[in-house]
Amino acid sequence: MTSTTDQPVPSQDILDAVYRIVLERKQLGEGEKSYVKSLFDKGLDKILSKVGEEATETAVAGKGGDKDELVYEVADLFFHVLVLLGYYEIPPETIYAELRRRFGISGIDEKESRTK
Repeated sequence: MTSTTDQPVPSQDILDAVYRIVLERKQLGEGEKSYVKSLFDKGLDKILSKVGEEATETAVAGKGGDKDELVYEVADLFFHVLVLLGYYEIPPETIYAELRRRFGISGIDEKESRTK
């Protein structure tokens, strides 16, 4: 996926940059070719299917122990999650805010707070 600006993106901003491109591709007109656009055209079930597929491939790569393969699959998973977020127009910052809220809280305590 190439940026519309073709400028290098700092690594800490890459998820936001990819998300912006996802939203741009979502708006492409009929007949314009894009993998992202094809996912949006096929609908939510297709996007969810891709997220599930990539999550499974990530788990298999994690079990396999090949770090390069794991990195590749996690990148695919992150990408497809960004497409899912784009479907609902939820910017990555919303996820970052939720992670910041949870930061420093025991995972056990945080999970218990959701069931109350």
